[in-house]
Amino acid sequence: MSQPYVLVVDDEPDIRELVQEILEDEGYEVAVAENGESARNAFAKRTPDLVLLDIWMPDIDGITLLREWSSTGEPECPVVVMSGHGNLETAVEATRLGAHDFVQKPISLAKLLSIASQAIESGRRHEKPRTAARQVAHKPIGASAVMQVLRGKAEQAAEHELPVLISGEKGSGRENLARYIHEQSGRSGPLLCVDHGELASDRCREYLLGDADREGLLSKAQGGSLFIGEIEDLPRTALKVLLPVLESGQFLRDGENESQPLDCRIIAGACPQLPERASRDEDLEALYYRLNVLPLEMPPLRERQEDVPELVRFYAEWFPNADELPYRPFSVGAQNRLRNHSWPGNVRELRNLVRQLLVLGGEGEVSAREVDEALKQSPSAASPGAAGHPAYFDLPLREAREQFEREYLVYKLQDAEGSVGKLAETVGMERTHLYRKLRALGIDPRAAARNRK
Repeated sequence: MSQPYVLVVDDEPDIRELVQEILEDEGYEVAVAENGESARNAFAKRTPDLVLLDIWMPDIDGITLLREWSSTGEPECPVVVMSGHGNLETAVEATRLGAHDFVQKPISLAKLLSIASQAIESGRRHEKPRTAARQVAHKPIGASAVMQVLRGKAEQAAEHELPVLISGEKGSGRENLARYIHEQSGRSGPLLCVDHGELASDRCREYLLGDADREGLLSKAQGGSLFIGEIEDLPRTALKVLLPVLESGQFLRDGENESQPLDCRIIAGACPQLPERASRDEDLEALYYRLNVLPLEMPPLRERQEDVPELVRFYAEWFPNADELPYRPFSVGAQNRLRNHSWPGNVRELRNLVRQLLVLGGEGEVSAREVDEALKQSPSAASPGAAGHPAYFDLPLREAREQFEREYLVYKLQDAEGSVGKLAETVGMERTHLYRKLRALGIDPRAAARNRK
C-alpha cells in the first residue's frame, strides 16, 4: 500500500511544520500550503488522501475552499477542518459541505493521528466523507408511523425530476426533508438554499440569474437541487423572476443573449396556509400550481411525540461532536417530560433546548427538574398570550384541543399517582377509551406520576 498523501493547509508556519513533521514520522507523505490560493493549486495538481484545512487564512477562508471542493457533491477526499476560533455555525457549515470532521486547535498529537488514520481509512473504503453522518443528520428522524410513511413518499418523489412542495410549520424540518430527497435522488450537484435576504435586496435578479460579474444561484444549482423555503414570503420581484424560469425550463443571465436549460431539481417549502394565501395573490397562485406537483406534508412535532426521545438522544450526541459540548444523557423522566411538551416551535425548539441544557447545565444526567426550568424560560413555552389567554388559543381548533387534553390529562394523572383506573373515574371516561386517548396523545402514565411536583 502506498504512503497516504496529506495536504496541510495553515497560515501559521509553526503549525504547518509541526504537523508535517509529526505526520512524516508516522509514514505519511505530506505537502503544505500557507494560504488558500496555494492550497487550491496543490489540490488541483494532485488529489490528496486527506486535507487538514485551517479556517482562517489571509486570502481565502477554509469554508470557501471546502465549498469549492464540494461543489459537485462531496469532496474528492476526506477533509478535516481545523480552527482556533471554532463555533457552532462554522462546525455545522463545514459538516454540511462534506467535512469528515471539525476539530478545534490546539489539537493533541494523539487526536491528530487518530483523526488522520480514521479519515484516510474512510476514504480508502470509498465512503464519501460524512455520508453516513449526513444521512442521519438530515434524514427526517423518527420511527413513528407518520414519519415512516413520509420517508417512503420522499423516497418515491426522489426517483422523479418533478417539483416537490413540502408544507409544514416553521421549524418542523422542511429543509431536512428536502435534503433527504436530494440525497436519495442521486443528482451529482449540490443542494442550494435560497437566501431570502438576497431576494429582498435590490440585486434579486442578479442573485438568481447572474450577470457578467456574478454567477447566479440557478447556475450554481445546475446538476443539483434548489430548495426555495417559505415561498409564501417571496418578494414580488422574486416571483416575477422565478415564474418564467419554471414555466419555460430555461433562464437567461442578465447581459447575455442565449438561454440556458434549467437543470436543477426544485424543492419548495411552505406554510400550511399557502393555498388560502395564494388564492389572494395571482403571482403566488401561479407559483403554487407550478410547484405543487408532488406534495408532501411535514407533520408538527406535537403530532408525532413518540419521536421526541429519539430526537433528544440524537441532538444530545450530535452537539458534543459538532461543537465539543459536554455529553449529558437525558434521564427517562427528562425524556418523558419533553415528550409531553406541546412543542409550538417544533424540532427547532427541541434542538435549541437540548443545546441550552448541554451548555448551561451541570454534570451527569439531565433531570426532569432541569427540563421544567428550561421550558419555563423558553420563548415558545405555553404562556398567556398578548390578549391574556393561553398560547394554544392561537392554534387551529383540533391542535388546541389536543394540547389542552394533553396538559389536562397529565395534570390529572399526577393527582391519580399514575393510576389510569383512578384517572378514568376522575375524568368520567371508560378505561379502554382512556388508554387509547393517552396513547394517541403520547402520554406515559408512569412518567406523569414520576414528574409530579
